[in-house]
Amino acid sequence: MKNKLEFSSTRPAVVRRPFLMSLCIAAIICSSSPALLFAADVVEFLSGAKLEGKVLAIRKSEKQIDFQTSIAGRSIKRTYTYDKLHAITLNGKRYVLNEKKAAASDTSKSLRRTEKEILKLIEEVGSTPPDWYAAVKLDYPKSLDLSWPQNPPKTGWNSQKNMGQYMWDVINPNPSRWQGGLKLVHHIMTNHKDQPSLLKRDMESLGGMYFHLFQDYPRAAFWFKKSGASKGSRQGVNLAECYWRLGNKQMALDMLKARTLHSIGIKLYGDMGETKRALEIAESFAKAGSQHQSYLMAGDACRVAQQNSKAITYYQKVIDAKDARNEDYRKRFVAQAQESIEAIRFIDQAKPATVADGTYQATTTGYNGTIEVQVKVAAGKLETVKVIKHREKQFYAALTDTPKQLIDKQSVEGIDATSGATITSQAIVNATAKAMADAPRR
Repeated sequence: MKNKLEFSSTRPAVVRRPFLMSLCIAAIICSSSPALLFAADVVEFLSGAKLEGKVLAIRKSEKQIDFQTSIAGRSIKRTYTYDKLHAITLNGKRYVLNEKKAAASDTSKSLRRTEKEILKLIEEVGSTPPDWYAAVKLDYPKSLDLSWPQNPPKTGWNSQKNMGQYMWDVINPNPSRWQGGLKLVHHIMTNHKDQPSLLKRDMESLGGMYFHLFQDYPRAAFWFKKSGASKGSRQGVNLAECYWRLGNKQMALDMLKARTLHSIGIKLYGDMGETKRALEIAESFAKAGSQHQSYLMAGDACRVAQQNSKAITYYQKVIDAKDARNEDYRKRFVAQAQESIEAIRFIDQAKPATVADGTYQATTTGYNGTIEVQVKVAAGKLETVKVIKHREKQFYAALTDTPKQLIDKQSVEGIDATSGATITSQAIVNATAKAMADAPRR
């Protein structure tokens, strides 16, 4: 008799109908037998997450699988129902339970999900490590203090000993170290299971890394929620952005309803199209004495909404502001505002369709110094945008995310600056506009 499952050397086994999975696996594991362990089993979720570990038991009548995995050195057992799973690899053989449906990217603003769907996605994906996690080696300086105290000794700056400084100096500015850094924080978290304040800080750090470095919004939201992120706080605003980017604007707006709101809320309101609210908050921060930063974010919010004349008005307020904490601070913000005004005025000349084929470069002001961008135009299209020189240390994902947006949009207008790296993002946009504006015409 022909087997219900068909195997091929060139493609994975496919279960023709989901319920046949239980028949196949039942032939290997009896539902009434004790839990059995097999090495290198894998469950793949419909959400796209993948988990390696061991199948403990399969109950075909309940359509459930008990699975054991290890996260940050902790053994975790979970029960998953068939309807959440895309496939399972058991004893080296892969079986598909449910075919994946084509879906928009999690970061697509056009995506819409209900609150129930959002919370389900966060729990399913957030409780699992990324696909690459198991393959990443735990590597860090032996001199590093893994106790990571809340208030480390004041012995000067030492990024090879102080965990926070190691994150700031070594992990964040180096994309090649992001995965290892995240795994290190997971590892450290196991040492703090009986220290609530440190555990909360660890969870906030994980949320921040998934959010800023990887733009992995389901996992970022999972850890922000675990940390108890409060409405209006920096983590709370980040959590709100996760909700929005995952497809539920109302959840984001609800998370922003607080008596006090962190200033990064200005950016999020602007990105979500709530420009009026963004400007109201910016004005309140400016009155409280934070004019340079608040007015710059107000200008950026107007620019995202393509309200360019109003954006110029706010950028001019940055130039005219008198409340700078020091002269270097003032010069940096003034330069950024001036370059943003120039970029807006360059818009008509910064359209790829009007630019002659070629490669062009321009320099603008970033957070820690100048940023040089190289732009290639071919056949009236923006083909590449590359940051070829910079001194940014905390750029997060801006150096790759912002150029991608510019290519996708084929425009310097309406670009959503990368969270946590707004100044760097806008500098890249400004440099791109300047490069094309100064280029020969077609």
